[in-house]
Amino acid sequence: MIGRTLFWYFFRRYVVFTLQFFVGVMIISYLADFTEFSRRTSDLPNYSIGLAMLISALRVPLIVQTAIPFVILFSAMGTLMALNRKHELVIARSTGVSAWQFLAPLCLASLLIGVLTVVAFNPLAAKALSQAELVEATLHGVDPSSSNDDIIPWLRQQTDEGTTIIGATKTANRGQVLGDATFLKLDKDGSISERMDAKTATLEKGQWLLKDVTQYRSGKEITHSGSATVKSGLTPEFIEESLADPETIPFYELGRKVRAAHSFGLNAGGFAMQYHSLLALPWLLVAMTLIAATVSMRFVRMGQSAPMILGGILAGFLLYVVSVLVKAFGSAGIVPPVAAAWFPVVVAMFFGITFLLHKEDG
Repeated sequence: MIGRTLFWYFFRRYVVFTLQFFVGVMIISYLADFTEFSRRTSDLPNYSIGLAMLISALRVPLIVQTAIPFVILFSAMGTLMALNRKHELVIARSTGVSAWQFLAPLCLASLLIGVLTVVAFNPLAAKALSQAELVEATLHGVDPSSSNDDIIPWLRQQTDEGTTIIGATKTANRGQVLGDATFLKLDKDGSISERMDAKTATLEKGQWLLKDVTQYRSGKEITHSGSATVKSGLTPEFIEESLADPETIPFYELGRKVRAAHSFGLNAGGFAMQYHSLLALPWLLVAMTLIAATVSMRFVRMGQSAPMILGGILAGFLLYVVSVLVKAFGSAGIVPPVAAAWFPVVVAMFFGITFLLHKEDG
């Protein structure tokens, strides 16, 4: 059995590598997001460098959370390669330590990092992203070039004033703030009697508060106003279940959101998929560690095998692509969310374990 001192030595080396990669990814993500956001929004009237820096900083946690599997892959490869270059793994093996024993601290660290990501980092990332969307929607509006009719959310509400169809090109604050919103009022015959375009629309108690409004009425001139209100019987809970981005919901609330969406008769695929993806994340990181081990542990003895290292990177990238693909299937209801979240993880772990058994134990 590997000694306690050696176990924690490998554990610390791996955690240090992971923190270094984590900080590097965070800096690169921030610079890339700030550059792209400034390129898209610098011509807006309220744009400022300070505000762009703030929004990018709020979006970085979610970007880093998305990149964590690759952080684990590269840090595990880096740790094992560094230990090999200094012949520390060779010395450990000469004392009877097996590959599984010195992989145990790395797998444990990956599992703990995954748990910490889910229970602590994810709520922070979700809250930060929600705030970033709110700031962008209320102060910047929406970049017209980013509009896409295929993803515009639409709602239908019924009040004593009649039926109103509500659409928007962007949502924030879990759907309670709409950017570039359109309100279509229908008459008794189902024809459009009035159209109201607003830069932002905020759901308040019993009404929508519209800002920077342009009104179109049949047979009348177009009018502009700073604000207007539209009656609404929609509740914040219904709006949230209908329009909220699952990535803006903290892990602790996702289970309740799934049940609430079902109670409203809405499709809960997105919330369920996000929930099970986060549950599977710690084991996905363990799978990434095993994939890294298949190409890094025998690095010195096989003689600087660059193709093997590249193969590990490609294998990790393929696993990530498959995970994103099946996540889309799960969100759309094509595949059960549980299967979509766990299938890539199980396959990757079986691949890593089988390869290591073949190479290390014959």
